[in-house]
Amino acid sequence: MQPAIYYDSWNPYCKAPFGAVREHEEITLRLTVDTSLRPKGVALILRKDGEDVGSRLLFVQNVAGNHSITYRITFSVEDAGLYFYRFEIETGNGVLFVGRGEKACATVGDFLPEWQLTVYQRDFYTPFWPENGVMYQIFPDRFRKSGNDPLPQAKNKRIIHEDWYERPLFTQDDPKYEATDFYGGNLSGIVEKLPYIRSLGTTVLYLNPIFEAAANHRYNTGDYLQIDPYLGTEEDFKLLCQEAEKLGISIILDGVFSHTGSDSIYFNKEGHYDSEGAFGSPESPYYSWYQFSEDRTRYESWWGFPTLPNVDETDPNYLEFICGKDGVLAHWMKAGVRGWRLDVADELPDTFLETLRRRVKAENRDAYIVGEVWEDASNKSSYGHRRPYLMGGQLDSVMNYPWRSAVLNFMRDGNADVFYEAVMGILDHYPQPAVCTLMNSLSTHDTVRAITCLGVEHPVPSDQQGTYQLSSQEYQRGKKLFQTAALLQYTLPGFPCLYYGDEAGLSGFADPWNRRCYPWEREDTELIDYFRRLGAVREEFAVAFQGEFRFVAAMDGLVAFVREGKVLTAVNRGTQDGFVALKGKQVLAKIGNCSLEENGIRIGPDSGAVIEIKF
Repeated sequence: MQPAIYYDSWNPYCKAPFGAVREHEEITLRLTVDTSLRPKGVALILRKDGEDVGSRLLFVQNVAGNHSITYRITFSVEDAGLYFYRFEIETGNGVLFVGRGEKACATVGDFLPEWQLTVYQRDFYTPFWPENGVMYQIFPDRFRKSGNDPLPQAKNKRIIHEDWYERPLFTQDDPKYEATDFYGGNLSGIVEKLPYIRSLGTTVLYLNPIFEAAANHRYNTGDYLQIDPYLGTEEDFKLLCQEAEKLGISIILDGVFSHTGSDSIYFNKEGHYDSEGAFGSPESPYYSWYQFSEDRTRYESWWGFPTLPNVDETDPNYLEFICGKDGVLAHWMKAGVRGWRLDVADELPDTFLETLRRRVKAENRDAYIVGEVWEDASNKSSYGHRRPYLMGGQLDSVMNYPWRSAVLNFMRDGNADVFYEAVMGILDHYPQPAVCTLMNSLSTHDTVRAITCLGVEHPVPSDQQGTYQLSSQEYQRGKKLFQTAALLQYTLPGFPCLYYGDEAGLSGFADPWNRRCYPWEREDTELIDYFRRLGAVREEFAVAFQGEFRFVAAMDGLVAFVREGKVLTAVNRGTQDGFVALKGKQVLAKIGNCSLEENGIRIGPDSGAVIEIKF
């Protein structure tokens, strides 16, 4: 039955264009009202985020039918920002207040949610090259060790694993845990394995931190201008960039700029550096970077960890050091870096992000800047205000954790409606330039690995996670669901990011168990071949994966969508066959049962496929 009031912001008839718009871009809204309500007029109430009173704009009557009237309004917004809107309908019985209901459709009531309208800068530009392929993420200490030479002397005390395959050291709930056990993975090892990395379809290589640091994760930077000695030298890094470029692979680095290590040339609390660190003297050239108590016995640190003193990112000296013409960003970009992943972007002030963007784009207009933001980045608030990450002056895009949750949850519970809403919500809110360069991961160094997440169906106490071994049944379940999830990951807007070892069958709970070493000579070769196939599909149909996205099914455990009218992805988590009324040309990749029939495509229960469709 047609609702008395119809408006759906995800329907291009009701709102065109779909999603976020540029400044000054025309927007047309259409709202349909049943004549039984005796409508007299419709008003759009549009307000900018943070303002209580909005502008009131009147619709015009567009189409009058026997039982309904469609009203239309066309307008534009001059200034970039976050806006919200609702409707008021004057009827024969008074004013109806209309807000956002389920699946972005209109509903009537008081104090209802509003629709979001993201308006971004007209000149917002993001590079095209990330969306064309596949990203591969490496945790450098755990990927590959080249050579048998003894590891060089480090400034801090380090524990060296002699067995590449043994589990990481971890003292559960010990506040003094310092993550100083190392396996010796290095840059030369990555160079050796570049052909393997490229065979997965990789076009972007994302490295977790590589600068000198005391911990194996290297998020406690010791020196921004030095490669950690266990990884190699700056010359080794330049060679990696050069050899990767020959294979069509671009390098992006992890930028950790909200804090340094206490064991650093800048803070030097442990005294391992020949420098006048901020901890030891207010005369230090780095003293203004940090915030000390009046008696200098305490200092601000990241989430209270004393080994991670916070920096004041707006300090002019720090800004110049990182973002200046001869600063850290410029130094490594001249060495071959083509982009940056920004750690804890929520904790980087707007001024810093804007300055960073100007420097990065001055070095290379086509450089890529992606931020670690776990929620919807279009309306995220942190430290008391909304963050304009995606308005055009800060990030290019973000790590797409909302879709990670959506994909994995759909694999577990088969709720197609929830998956549909999660995907459409992000597409509705994010600017198209950011959508094209979304970083879509199923595992990262900060999450449980996908096979474990999908294969283990019962809670495992944290003190047992390090020694927990997946049973054969759990592994096979996790593997199949991971492969099915990857069909979605590799074909949704944006580009897939494959966390090292996932393609080889690595499992593991949260840090540090998700950071085990790559299982060389113990790989699941069937799984590797599967991901090679997915990489090849992205390469072969690159144009399609840059084009239009449209859902064709989202019900009864079945989700299906089409890219540019050329490629269909369908995943069925239901208990009955799913059917999509599109003619298939060939199956490009599949898990489970899929058949091409005369009138459409049949997907069996617990199955999925990527299919080239006929025009």
